[in-house]
Amino acid sequence: MQIIARDQLPDFNPFPGYRGKLIHAESMTVVHWTIDAECPIPEHSHPHEQIMNVMKGEFELVLDGKPLRMKAGDVLVIPGDVPHSGHGITDCEVIDIWHPVREEYQLDS
Repeated sequence: MQIIARDQLPDFNPFPGYRGKLIHAESMTVVHWTIDAECPIPEHSHPHEQIMNVMKGEFELVLDGKPLRMKAGDVLVIPGDVPHSGHGITDCEVIDIWHPVREEYQLDS
């Protein structure tokens, strides 16, 4: 076990306007995101279950074709293999949790 200093983690930038801090456990991945307003994340799906926590600001997630406007304090469970996309309505902070580990979210050392 170890305490992780989030501000000491390298940045993970998979899309313009998305800055993340990756944390991997044995069976899950957590990303603390800072997201710029109006920056889109393209529609995608993955086999992982995902829990999305909006900590600050507002985010619109389109889940299986249905737009959902989320605000600070909202939490959404996204089942595996369900198409989703979205964008920050405002600048926002989001914590995403995936199970199992997102192997493709490994940073090169």
